[in-house]
Amino acid sequence: MTTSASVPTEPEDAIAAERTVTDRLVDANGKYAAAFTDPGMDARPVLRVAVVACMDARLDLHAALGLELGDCHTIRNAGGVVTDDVIRSLTISQRALGTRSVALIHHTGCGLESLTEEFRHDLQMEVGQRPAWAVEAFRDVDQDVRQSMQRVRTSPFLVHTDDVRGFVFDVTTGLLREIDPA
Repeated sequence: MTTSASVPTEPEDAIAAERTVTDRLVDANGKYAAAFTDPGMDARPVLRVAVVACMDARLDLHAALGLELGDCHTIRNAGGVVTDDVIRSLTISQRALGTRSVALIHHTGCGLESLTEEFRHDLQMEVGQRPAWAVEAFRDVDQDVRQSMQRVRTSPFLVHTDDVRGFVFDVTTGLLREIDPA
């Protein structure tokens, strides 16, 4: 498999040294836009599902789940944890845009398994202000998926909580393992 990390880059001349990764992204967008045609979709996902997952770059959710453009809403954050902001996004997804199902996807080898809430203290010491948000670190990925399922199922803002399922994606095999909510 080829990744952008393994693709050779431009020579290290003066102009290339001044370019940033964001410049590369903007250039790639120009090529994309040149061949782009409006798919004629609205913001409502065809499959009426919202997927909440970790932001880990190893997770290619569309490929792993057989999804196409327009099939789902994808909400990603560190750990794929159900935070207040995830509830906000799910509420809009359900109430304004018609989703009915929620799939929660954590993964093996998550960086949040190696952090603690001490991370917030370290930030406070460095910048002089304690973050208002929680790290949401965890030691047991299965238990964290269960906690996330429970947060979705008990939110008073969500109207569709009967089809909420949780999974752990194995980053070495690509397989999903479903987590029993009990």
